[in-house]
Amino acid sequence: MVTETDLTLRDGRRLHVYDRRAGPSDPRPAVVWHHGTPNLGAPPEPLFAVADRLGLRWVSYDRPGYGGSSPAPGRTVADAAGDVAQLADALGLDRFSVMGHSGGAPHALACGALLPGRVQAAISVAGLAPYGARDLDWFAGMGPAGAASLQAAAAGRPAKEAYEASAPPFDPQIFTPADHAALAGDWAWLMKVVEPALQAGPAPLIDDDLAYVTPWGFDPGAVTCPVLLLHGEQDRMVPSTHSRWLARQLPQAELQLNPEDGHLSVLSSGSFALHWLVAATR
Repeated sequence: MVTETDLTLRDGRRLHVYDRRAGPSDPRPAVVWHHGTPNLGAPPEPLFAVADRLGLRWVSYDRPGYGGSSPAPGRTVADAAGDVAQLADALGLDRFSVMGHSGGAPHALACGALLPGRVQAAISVAGLAPYGARDLDWFAGMGPAGAASLQAAAAGRPAKEAYEASAPPFDPQIFTPADHAALAGDWAWLMKVVEPALQAGPAPLIDDDLAYVTPWGFDPGAVTCPVLLLHGEQDRMVPSTHSRWLARQLPQAELQLNPEDGHLSVLSSGSFALHWLVAATR
């Protein structure tokens, strides 16, 4: 059962929280899910069964501006750590792990870097490296539409807002055949969190993209907990070179590259990732 509640943060903002718990007191280890762009924050339904078998509890939230969470214009990637710390306090979670897909992955790493006494392990799936990272051609390998969107963000908020006001139609070529197969199968669930996020307008997407291309507010090298970097080598949205770069920075990183996967189909390895997490936190 997924329970949804609204948490009032110390600065007065509202954070919409999801908790898939077994009852009022759930002793299972928690995994905080960080959603992609643009998504709502509901935990990943296709991974419920394997999480149950492994004895894991899903916790997640709508990032600021999405769904039921108040906006926070100008937010950084690092700001996620403060929100998650308050969420964990409210739920009585002393320690937990984090998992993020796509744009959610940097936010998961922020928690690993800035909450070192609490985050036990982190999983980054198809995640971005910091913009301007040394020895990384950040846009190389991105599909034209995805690159144009992030290049507009790199030019600043007015340019990004203008881009979104006249954005071209969605280009299905940004996804690989394997991605489209995933969307037609178990990961059709993604449309349940993407469609309402899109219908609500571009404001939170704009805030996300601006956060990705400005200083994150933490050094990925500060993430000292075990980290799994999972990436599809056919990814046209976030090229696998981003995870390769992160693997060189993170002191306890394990890099898993799936030769046939794209940006979405790599989620089919979520079962592998959760088994890795359980082993890493024993």
